[in-house]
Amino acid sequence: MLIIRLQRVGRINDPSFRVVVGDSKNSAKSGKFLEVVGNYDARQGQPQLNAERIQHWIKNGAQVSDTVHNLLVKAKIIEGKIIVQIPAKKETPVVEAKAPEAPVMAKEATPEAPAEEVKTEEVPLEAETETKTPVASIPEDSGEPKE
Repeated sequence: MLIIRLQRVGRINDPSFRVVVGDSKNSAKSGKFLEVVGNYDARQGQPQLNAERIQHWIKNGAQVSDTVHNLLVKAKIIEGKIIVQIPAKKETPVVEAKAPEAPVMAKEATPEAPAEEVKTEEVPLEAETETKTPVASIPEDSGEPKE
């Protein structure tokens, strides 16, 4: 299948592109393409496209990449809507912290039977481990630069 896409030819930090027609199985970097049908300087923003040849290739079954499609719509070579290539940002669900549950209490006493005592065990909090350094081992800084 033929595809019309961009091939980068610019220097570092100076993006320039060729609009090429090539096989979709070959990458744009490989240099294997059938025809150059335009160029696009990303800094200037104005593509120079050969409208006749692009329409010829599209009539013969060539597909257009999303970026080239947007360039062709802006240049009014083809009609259609601009394709949004960056998906909308999904909101991540906020997880709320659960409050600790109250201990389970015994069944309420009925007048016929006395209430059973249920002992709830208190779980001790994690022991705080603090590393304490003796005051004498901390070097004092007099504020003067060391040589």
